[in-house]
Amino acid sequence: MGIEKSSQIRGLSLLLMVFFISHINAQDSLLIKSHITKMSNAKTYTLQVADLMPENVYSFKPVEGEMSFKEQLIHIGKNIYWLSSTYIIETDDPVRKMELNVNDLTKDQVLKFVSGAYDYAISSFRAVDAKSLSKEFNWSGGKMNKIQFMNLIQDHQTHHRGQLMVYLRLNKLQPPRYIGW
Repeated sequence: MGIEKSSQIRGLSLLLMVFFISHINAQDSLLIKSHITKMSNAKTYTLQVADLMPENVYSFKPVEGEMSFKEQLIHIGKNIYWLSSTYIIETDDPVRKMELNVNDLTKDQVLKFVSGAYDYAISSFRAVDAKSLSKEFNWSGGKMNKIQFMNLIQDHQTHHRGQLMVYLRLNKLQPPRYIGW
């Protein structure tokens, strides 16, 4: 093979590599944007659910041993803060510095905390370097990457919000129309 042919092959290889890298970056960017949209919608919906329950029923538990409505909301917020900080932007969990006595929180304080958690996650998703999405962390005896943690954040808050729907219905309240995707 001549020098000219070898040079053409290297040039074509480089061009293909640039194409694939830019394609992967575009996909990563789309993935992040999709998670931001989903988290923004989840915030809106969760706050609608939380606002619907009267404050005098925020301590409601369907059975002993379950978290109260208020505790479910605080749990959602704490988990969002923890996973977003520790595994998405790799910083200290800001909730560790907060003094939260769940029993003393008013409905408005709970709504503010939960709203702040979603805002924190959204800002973390915006700040994450797309190139770091494949970074893995030890988790529960295995490994998970940042994409999996973004999915975990979504799944976890959806799971607990689903429990809140049952709490609303047990209190004869109609949950708001679903906002998703």
